Amino acid sequence: MKRKKRTSAIGVYIALIIGSIIMIFPFIWMLLTAFKTNSEVMKVPPTILPSSWNLSAFTKVLDLLPFGNLYLNTVLLILIRVICAVVFCSMAGYAFAKLKFKGKNILFTIILVQQMIPAQIFIIPQYQMLAKLELTDTLFALVFPGIVSAFGAFFLRQTYMGIPDEIGEAAYLDGCNRWQTFIKVMLPLTKNSLAALSIFTAVFAYTDLMWPLVVNTNINHTTLSAGLSTLNGQFSTNYPVLMAGSLLAMLPMVILYLIFQKSFIEGIAMTGGK
Repeated sequence: MKRKKRTSAIGVYIALIIGSIIMIFPFIWMLLTAFKTNSEVMKVPPTILPSSWNLSAFTKVLDLLPFGNLYLNTVLLILIRVICAVVFCSMAGYAFAKLKFKGKNILFTIILVQQMIPAQIFIIPQYQMLAKLELTDTLFALVFPGIVSAFGAFFLRQTYMGIPDEIGEAAYLDGCNRWQTFIKVMLPLTKNSLAALSIFTAVFAYTDLMWPLVVNTNINHTTLSAGLSTLNGQFSTNYPVLMAGSLLAMLPMVILYLIFQKSFIEGIAMTGGK
């Protein structure tokens, strides 16, 4: 029995190691390609390590793209969307989970339906709204689709559903009204889920490519993902420059994940059951 357990454990570890190598290999290849020359990238068969470690691709990509503006726009986009998601989705989630009002089920069904519809369907009406308001090529145009989040409302509703009703009833007996019960009692209990929602929202905002390309045409008013798309040529691409730009663009999200990794995992585990 002990040998069987050891054999199965060794098999699991080998499978996990192979899976980890498969997952991390593209990032290692991107890092190594960023230090190669374009001719070296085109070699057949390809070489893994660069013949000489040079920073020409990094200097070129910094000249081609205004990374200062791209970083600023991306950070502001993520920050504003996260704040809106935490504020509005926490209130909506609490209302759908704990309050009783007319039309509650119908409104929640609309939220579920919105999650089932591809986001690309909303691009044209959202763009028309901003165009009539003359707000294209602005920071507000980037933030506009993320002011409210159907996913966030559903996500936090599941969290509040896992909190016993007796806690809110006890706060009400102690003299708290609905707002005080929500702010002082219920909301602090969802901090892990709020952290997870913040990370989800930040990732969604960071990876959003189509909307920034549609609504903002000025490179100084767009985001990192949209800015990197301009490096991909129609007929030929300088791959070391593209990989260097991708490496610079992914650093903020890597740092964000490393900082909030524990809260992210706890938030996911907490929303898995009551």
